[in-house]
Amino acid sequence: MLDNKKIVVVLPAYNSGKTLEKTYAEIPHHVVDEVILVDDNSSDNTLEVAHRLKIPHIIKHDENLGYGGNQKSCYKKALALEADIVVMLHPDYQYTPKLILAMCSIISNEVYPVVFASRILGNGAIKGGMPIYKYIANRILTLIQNILIGQKLSEYHTGFRAYNRDVLEKINYDQFSENFIFDNQMAVHIFANGFEIGEVTCPTKYFSDSSSINFKRSIVYGLGVVRESLLYFMKGEKYKH
Repeated sequence: MLDNKKIVVVLPAYNSGKTLEKTYAEIPHHVVDEVILVDDNSSDNTLEVAHRLKIPHIIKHDENLGYGGNQKSCYKKALALEADIVVMLHPDYQYTPKLILAMCSIISNEVYPVVFASRILGNGAIKGGMPIYKYIANRILTLIQNILIGQKLSEYHTGFRAYNRDVLEKINYDQFSENFIFDNQMAVHIFANGFEIGEVTCPTKYFSDSSSINFKRSIVYGLGVVRESLLYFMKGEKYKH
């Protein structure tokens, strides 16, 4: 609880057995009220680790629904638990959970209704080992998105985000993709619905156990990102309907 706001952390997990324990250990449990892990039909020991850690709420998909489908389950459960602030954190230990308190403070004090943890602000991405080609692609896509959407975010592609409950209730995320483009659809619809996004600098860690997508899926993702931004550019406020 923070400023009488109930905080729920959601962990969209897929083959996160090697990194889940480290991620969970850094969550500031003194302010986080509930933790939800949704396992998207992992083929490793993610569920075994989750049960050993006694994560309060564990949901297993009987089939792989994709990254977007995983988040949909996360948010529905968090709202059902009457969360005031929902934090989405990848359990691959690429992002430090120690920022949860800072991110939630921004929302609880009504500075911003949404906060992204940015790997690009400062030098965290390169220092943390982000591959150069990914860094360049991130910067190019973000530039295109900022121009088309009319915003100035440092990045749209972070897997560490915090939302005020009102945002998740207003945005119809059920209509979004089941795959990785889900995150960018969320960002664009946040702006389309009149909300603002704040950012905090986040150090990052890249290693073999971090989640990633292959080159082909990266291309598909990049094209999808541009498509969503173009739709917003052409439709403006009508985009949200």
